[in-house]
Amino acid sequence: MKVLDQHTNILIERCKKGDKAAQFAIYKQYYKAMYNTALRIVNDSFEAEDVMQESFLAAFTKLHTFSKTVTFGAWLKRIVINNSITALKKNNKLETVSIDNVSIKEVEEESQDYSGLNVKEILGKINDLKNNYKVALTLYLIEGYDYEEIAHILEISYENSRTTISRAKNKLRQLLSYENERQFR
Repeated sequence: MKVLDQHTNILIERCKKGDKAAQFAIYKQYYKAMYNTALRIVNDSFEAEDVMQESFLAAFTKLHTFSKTVTFGAWLKRIVINNSITALKKNNKLETVSIDNVSIKEVEEESQDYSGLNVKEILGKINDLKNNYKVALTLYLIEGYDYEEIAHILEISYENSRTTISRAKNKLRQLLSYENERQFR
């Protein structure tokens, strides 16, 4: 076990006993990563701050449910992601489409050279996507969840999860192709 994990586990045990200093230490250790996760989903700094705060409060009040089958950071990130999606739904910014209303077309893959683009440009284009595409791609590409986990998180079918991610990738390719063409004119 890593030294950091041991230190975190000691802090968690102290947090379970209501130690405010330990809670603040955990907060300082994770707040930037959790804020960035929330921001990638809700796309609003104030909303991301609120989501992050609510997530830490929820984590500290439900710390007894933390089973240590995953790291504390992964457990906390799941809370942040769930709260971020709840915030989007509450503000009616997350659109879902029933799989029954989806027509699937095969899209030919074009080989494009995206080497001229940097990470900021790609993340910017992800933020330009519709919210449901942005959330699905963020969970898939950045957070590393698979289709089944995303279906569960977004409360949609597995097929709808795959379709949404596929469409989001295609839309992102379109946006990046347009950007790529603009750069080389």
